Amino acid sequence: RTGMYDDPNLQVVIGACTTCHSAQLITQNRATREGWEGMIRWMQATQNLTDLGESEPVILDYLAKYYAPEETGRRKNLVIADGDWYEL
Repeated sequence: RTGMYDDPNLQVVIGACTTCHSAQLITQNRATREGWEGMIRWMQATQNLTDLGESEPVILDYLAKYYAPEETGRRKNLVIADGDWYEL
């Protein structure tokens, strides 16, 4: 429904995060645990986000697990089976 990864703690994340913004704002971002914590602190300082209490570590664990930076670099090598080539 939200497009977020299903997990036993998903409802905690939904309850804390999607009351102010859409789940898409979460799914389009990537950050380390520290980066997510920084975003939470920014929302608390500027957007009136309340203290998340005991839910904060659960939320940070979820975000760091599913929305961490992806290791991307050059594309993977192409795998071409014998016989897939043709002469020009």
